[in-house]
Amino acid sequence: MSEAEDGSAASGGGMLRIRGARVVVTCPGRNFVTLVIETDQGLTGIGDATLNGRELAVASYLTDHVIPNLIGRDAHRIEDIWQFLYRGAYWRRGPVTMSAIAAVDTALWDIKAKAAGLPLYQLLGGRSREGVLVYGHANGADIEATVDQVGAYREMGYRAIRAQSGIPGVRGAYGVGRGDLYYEPADAALPTETLWSTSAYLNHAPKLFERLRMAHGDEIELLHDVHHRLTPIEAARLGKALEPYRLFWLEDATPAENQEAFRLIRQHTVTPLAVGEVFNTIWDCRELIQNQLIDYIRTTVVHAGGITHLRRIADLAALYQVRTGSHGATDLSPVCMGAALHFDSWVPNFGIQEYMRHSPETDAVFPHDYHFADGYLIAGEAPGHGVTIDETLAARYPYEPRQLPVARLADGTLWHW
Repeated sequence: MSEAEDGSAASGGGMLRIRGARVVVTCPGRNFVTLVIETDQGLTGIGDATLNGRELAVASYLTDHVIPNLIGRDAHRIEDIWQFLYRGAYWRRGPVTMSAIAAVDTALWDIKAKAAGLPLYQLLGGRSREGVLVYGHANGADIEATVDQVGAYREMGYRAIRAQSGIPGVRGAYGVGRGDLYYEPADAALPTETLWSTSAYLNHAPKLFERLRMAHGDEIELLHDVHHRLTPIEAARLGKALEPYRLFWLEDATPAENQEAFRLIRQHTVTPLAVGEVFNTIWDCRELIQNQLIDYIRTTVVHAGGITHLRRIADLAALYQVRTGSHGATDLSPVCMGAALHFDSWVPNFGIQEYMRHSPETDAVFPHDYHFADGYLIAGEAPGHGVTIDETLAARYPYEPRQLPVARLADGTLWHW
């Protein structure tokens, strides 16, 4: 008989037996996947399992493969369950597997903190800072519209702002959304096709940041996302061209499957480099960190195996003075944002946290106790990660098939989106 069946190896603190778990898929403006875990003592924990454009793949992985393995296990044994789901699956890593593991891990940390009657950051080791510096997304159809949007974010209290602009002659430029606060690129049941021109972009981006510094001075922190569009030497050229404008970071300058590619960029520019929102494990970023080829690692709770694994990535990064800068776009639900803020409040080598605000409909489905003030997000003091789900309200927003766009060059070649 297994430990999960007889409970003979329960910890001295007493077993919290998992009695049930379910997956909630809802679309209050965009799709979210949430795992709810219940224990025999009435404690409930929730975790985010959203994978933008592939949500149902994770929902199925959880329902069909993971949940049956959870029933009867001790919810306190977070590490053992993490290892079981990772090592025991044999087919390791990948965004579907790691998002599912992250949902379980986050829900279990939520339960453990509730059982202790403490906010989650206390179980991690307590606060390292009073607030979490965040950056918002300013975008516009052209440079002047982006300049205005940066000003609007400054008026809201942001100290750090990511800036993206439409590019003349480029249809559907990345980062230019349909709204000011709730940019969501997944927009159709089948992928929208956009146009990309590297030469137009490389000529345009330095002009954007020259104008932003003229309009807003040097006090505001400015960030920019290339979204994997450039080759290493093109990224090096851009980083060098942007040096006069002192970016906080240049994000996803080139696809990072080849981690060694960042060495070439590093040789040519001192613009800080950030990467990692699509990484799922420590192995995806080990060489980048150990060789000090990046300055910020952008792995996040939901796509990198939860708090348990994200801690390992952060600890490795700390050895090489690499700081965290976790992904935080709207495809991360408030559940993930709440967990991320508790992680950010603790992690000693914190850099910054992306914060794209959710719609009022999303906030209503996911009540939370974190709040924004003077450029910072503040994790709340409620036991757990401080985020719940209104399942009755969630049921009013059924799943809507949506996929991310793709990009093509002028000659029709499919390019990195």
